Amino acid sequence: MELDPVCGMTVDPVRAKSHVEHANKTYSFCSEGCAKKFSSEPAKYLNSKQTPTIATAASLEAISVARPQPSNESAKASGAGYICPMDPEVHEQDPGACPKCGMALELSVPKPSAARVEYTCPMHPEIIRSEPGACPICGMALEPRTLSASEDENPELSAMTRRFWISVALAIPVLILGMSDMLPGQPLQRFLSMHAIGWIEFLLATPVVLWGGFPFFQRGWASIVNRSLNMFTLIALGTGTAYIYSVVAVTFPNIFPPSFQTMRGAIPVYFEAAAAITTLVLLGQVLELRARNRTSSAIRALLNLSPKFARLVRADGTEIDVPVEHLQPGDSLRVRPGERVPVDGALLEGSSSVDESLMTGEPIPVEKAEGSRVTGGTVNGTGTFVMRAERVGSETLLSQIVRMVSEAQWSRAPVQKLADRVAGYFVPAVVLIAILTFAMWAVLGPQPKMAHALLNAVAVLIIACPCALGLATPMAIMVGTGRGALAGILIKNAESLEILEKVDTVVVDKTGTLTEGKPRVTSLIPAAGSTETQLLKVAAALERASEHPLAAAVLAAASEREIEIGSVTDFRSLTGKGIAGIVDDARAALGNRVLFDELRVPLGPLDDRVKSLESEGQTAMFVAANGKAIGAIGVSDPIKPTTAEAIDRLHRDGIRIVMLTGDSRATAESVARKLKIDSVEAQVLPNQKGEIVNRLKAEGHIVAMAGDGVNDAPALAAANVGIAMGTGTDVAIESAGITLLKGDLVGIARARTLSRATMRNIRQNLFFAFAYNALGVPIAAGILYPFFGLLLSPILASAAMTFSSVSVITNALRLRRVAL
Repeated sequence: MELDPVCGMTVDPVRAKSHVEHANKTYSFCSEGCAKKFSSEPAKYLNSKQTPTIATAASLEAISVARPQPSNESAKASGAGYICPMDPEVHEQDPGACPKCGMALELSVPKPSAARVEYTCPMHPEIIRSEPGACPICGMALEPRTLSASEDENPELSAMTRRFWISVALAIPVLILGMSDMLPGQPLQRFLSMHAIGWIEFLLATPVVLWGGFPFFQRGWASIVNRSLNMFTLIALGTGTAYIYSVVAVTFPNIFPPSFQTMRGAIPVYFEAAAAITTLVLLGQVLELRARNRTSSAIRALLNLSPKFARLVRADGTEIDVPVEHLQPGDSLRVRPGERVPVDGALLEGSSSVDESLMTGEPIPVEKAEGSRVTGGTVNGTGTFVMRAERVGSETLLSQIVRMVSEAQWSRAPVQKLADRVAGYFVPAVVLIAILTFAMWAVLGPQPKMAHALLNAVAVLIIACPCALGLATPMAIMVGTGRGALAGILIKNAESLEILEKVDTVVVDKTGTLTEGKPRVTSLIPAAGSTETQLLKVAAALERASEHPLAAAVLAAASEREIEIGSVTDFRSLTGKGIAGIVDDARAALGNRVLFDELRVPLGPLDDRVKSLESEGQTAMFVAANGKAIGAIGVSDPIKPTTAEAIDRLHRDGIRIVMLTGDSRATAESVARKLKIDSVEAQVLPNQKGEIVNRLKAEGHIVAMAGDGVNDAPALAAANVGIAMGTGTDVAIESAGITLLKGDLVGIARARTLSRATMRNIRQNLFFAFAYNALGVPIAAGILYPFFGLLLSPILASAAMTFSSVSVITNALRLRRVAL
């Protein structure tokens, strides 16, 4: 056995995939990829100080991969060590033999360290911290930007829950004491004086307010220091005022004027209000944090789709289970029946059917054979196969989906600007209203005037907390984008989701969007003096050097007829027109009428026959050799089965459909008639697609562009919303605001349904938040007292504030069940 000098895997020289001669020595490699890397830079690998060795595991969680491992010195520095494969408890810093069984020790590499976690605020994603804490702008608890598959314990939730239950235990007796004078017969007053009851309330309420409410005072003070007043500013002012007043009233009752005294001459204290408000706010924080954790359930569901281990097939044919994070491109992996595919790659041997509903939403498994591509997270059927890992770690499609969803959830929708502007003036306005409320009750209120003034001012501060207003938009965006991800709709940012609701025109590319994107030759029309074989031979030779979607159809037809394809020289691709070159010493061309007009090649009767093909929806390509047309090839691209249903659904929503295509007008109009498309733009060159989108925008339309090719990227970027089909190119996906993992038009209708549901939810949340404050503040100020004699207790105001925040989050969570 030998070691592959590139990857360090053990290779059997007889069974090695490749060999390379260098410096009079033959090196064996596990794959062609390693051989190519070695051939390009042999010195890099031969002079490496790495010590390749096979690593085994002390446990399933510590299995290491047989690849180049650190040197002795670097192994010690990194925490790696040497273990016995027979007795993993034997762990040495240096290589050697096991003192128990005498076997050679093998290197064990520790599990890769976790990436650094960053924390951000759901209301202010521009705030990024390296540790958990509170947002300096709004005071909300920061959340991790990236989630793990397991629902880890939230330290903020744990702390708030602990504070809440201890506060409940202390606040209940405070409430009983505070309302004891309302009990029939006043039994407590028979044993305790009002002054003694006040001191007992003080002792019980102090831990609740100062310890239980410490986070609120801390955040309230930070809001003042940072000049960013928020909900905690109001909570701290309200509870702090009630508590400090009560402490002074208990310790120095004689300093208060008669306006503070009750009819019995006592100075009322409000420890029960301060303690109850603190406890209710803690309850609101606990409920809110729990609900916010649920908004990330979609990302956790995606993360759980990725298996933790993969079965690595080593060069000597042996197999070993390894953690997925240890995999590298080029590894051979066995996927057994019922297992999830660990990473993205292609089949090397075997066949099976794979459930790709993760990407497509379709429950029907897709057949896979050698060379077929598979995606990490999809489920293997009854067969078994060996695959080559191509994209691992953060490069897999599943990881990219998770990253895109995470980024979308932390993005800000334009509608949130309204809430931000209101919140900027809201807290100062509430403080001013509270001061005016205190002044009016102190001057005009009934006795005890100052007590009434204090209670109503505190009620105004507490009930007006703008938490519901701030949560209205980000909570709906987080849940909505997560719901879309589970349905194969990836939202790049919240702005795209908002604009999609307003779209009135959808521009679609024909090939790959309306059609399957897998054209096939359906007609061969040789000109007089030519044959079908000659026609296909010339066409296939030209198309072999082309990347046009129709090229595969021509090559497939030539292969089926076992036609020997010649070579082409002087190849030229004429964008939007066709291709040309020299085939078997003859100057040849393949393309549309525009190309043949430029080449001045007459079509004669061939043109009429081709028009009949185009009227049937086929795309026609003329073929010429030595300045003479030798025939035409008709290619049709089957329309996707779901396209008609999707267009009908979009029409019912009042959407206008515009089709763009480089095909002839006859072909395009034939497809448009079948699908009832509103408008057709045919024979469009790639650079013209963006111009058409801009023209529609200039006409006042809100335009969504759907495409899947490199030539669609400019139009996708120009549209109000770009929609990339997930089956398309990376360039198209990068240029789009929305990506549909299943590349069909139904996804657009579903994405629009999601957009409308999310925006409706946001408007409901904002209305509720605005209405709540518009009604709550005047009632707390005492506007109903002159008419009905009703006052709002600060305790009830706190309960109402808690209810408003939780109700907004609960309403947002309804999006998880929206039908798409």
